[in-house]
Formats: sequence, C-alpha cells, structure tokens
Amino acid sequence: MKKTRLQVLRIAPIAAMAIFLSFPSAFAASKDMIQLQTQVQALQDSLQQMQRANAESMGVLQHLVEQTADSVNKMSSTMESLSQTVKAQSDATSTKVDGVSGQVQTLNDSVDELKARVATLNKAIQDLQSQSQNLSTPQAAPTGAAPGSGMPAPSPSTGPAPQAAAPQAPPVGDLYQSALRDYNSARYDVAGSEFTDLLHYYPQDDLAGNAQFYLGEIAYRQGNYQAAIKAYDSTVEQYSGNPKIPAAQLRKGEALIALNQRDAGVRELRSLIQRYPQTPEAQQARSRLNALGVRINPTPKPSASRQ
Repeated sequence: MKKTRLQVLRIAPIAAMAIFLSFPSAFAASKDMIQLQTQVQALQDSLQQMQRANAESMGVLQHLVEQTADSVNKMSSTMESLSQTVKAQSDATSTKVDGVSGQVQTLNDSVDELKARVATLNKAIQDLQSQSQNLSTPQAAPTGAAPGSGMPAPSPSTGPAPQAAAPQAPPVGDLYQSALRDYNSARYDVAGSEFTDLLHYYPQDDLAGNAQFYLGEIAYRQGNYQAAIKAYDSTVEQYSGNPKIPAAQLRKGEALIALNQRDAGVRELRSLIQRYPQTPEAQQARSRLNALGVRINPTPKPSASRQ
C-alpha cells in the first residue's frame, strides 16, 4: 500500500509537469489564430475603405464627366447658333448686295434711256434748225425752169432724177432707245436683236459700247454666263473709255462666281476696285468680297530669301 502511494507520488509530478509543458503550445496556437483573425479583419476593413474611396472617386468622376458633357453640348449648341447667325448674316448681306446692284443697274438703264431720248431730241432740234435755215435762204431758180414754177424744166436729154437711198436703219438714238425700252420690259430677244443691229450699223458710235454691254446683260439674265463674260470682255477691250466698263467688270466677276470660278471672279472684282476705286461699282465689289469672306487687298506673298 505504501509502495503504491509512493509510486503515485512519483508519477504525479511527472504528469503535472507534462500537462504544464503542453499549455504553452496550445497558448501559442491560440495567439497565432488571434493574430491571424486580427490581420484578416484589418484587411477586410482596408478593403471596405478602398471600396468606399473608389465609390466616392467614381461618383466625383462621373459628376465631372456629366459636367464636361453638358459643357460640350452647350458649346456645340452655341457654335451651331453662331454658325446659323453668320450664315444668315452672310445670306442677308449677299441678298442686299444683289438688290443694290440690281437697283444701281436699273438706275443706269434709266439714265441711258434718258440720254438716248436727249440725243434724239437734240438731233430733231438740229434737223429743224437745218430746215429752218434752208427755208429762210432764197435759192436761185435753176436754168430752164418752167415759168411760174419752182421746179426745173425737164430736159429731154436727161433721165429721171435719182431717188434718195432708203435708210437701212433708224437713227442710232432711236434704235438704242427702242432696244433699251425692250430690255427694261424683259423682251430680251427683241432687245438683243436691236442692240446687235446698232453694233452692225453704227460700230463707231459712242452708244456701241453700251449696246455691247447690254448684250452681256441679256445673256447674264438668261443664265448664259459664258456668253455674258464674252460680251463683257468685248466691252472692256473694244470700247476703251466707255462709261459701262466698270459695270462690265463687276458683272463679269459675278458671272465667274456663278460659274464656280471663285478665284477668277475675286481677281476681276479686285481689278475693278484697283482701276476704278471711286465708282459705285467698286463699292459693290467691296461689299461682294466682304460677303464672300475675302480680303479686298490680296495678301502679298513672302519674297524668297536670297541664297
């Protein structure tokens, strides 16, 4: 019995020691788990913070994108409105220029018609003066005149008196006035024929240049721009000093632009402004160039540098 107690007393310390030695490893394992759980929790918290930060950043970014899109839309709308305004102003300016050009041309036509009437009246007055002088000057009776008559007696040896040649065309003033009247009445075929007759019968008359110009005007109004340009060129080249030359250059420039020959038309309008700067046609040319968005004076090209 005593022996058994002794054995128990000997074993008990050993068992207690074994149990005590096993506690640190269990405690260490529990501590590692706690640290691991703490780290996992910390990672989860960091992840949640990152998600919240990303969500906030995406919200701010989306708001900025929406603001930028609104600004772009407003700018696009403003640009479109400005473009429409500029186009409307350009169209209005072009329409005003065309209207003013037509009014000026109508005034020129009326002035030409008045000039033609004045020329016709002057000629009629000169004819009346000539007839009056002939009537007031006594003429000697020719030899062989029949007694009591103012006519010479017929001679058996001479034939009948030659008849005066019938005029081939009416006086230039009457012909021009008639042609201009038909032109203003939009009877272009008749007016063209009359202006052509004037050029044929009176090629050296001062009104011939005007007739050539109006042939170009008839072609222009009928949409035959090539024929109009040819007639305007003839006016400028063949009738130097004619008052219709500035108008011919203006209309030629407009005809070239109508044919989509913009550069040539711009050169013609600039030439008009340079040659006749104080004329109403030059002012119309300036307005036309402004409506086209073109500089009145061309930009000089830079000279090549000397080597």
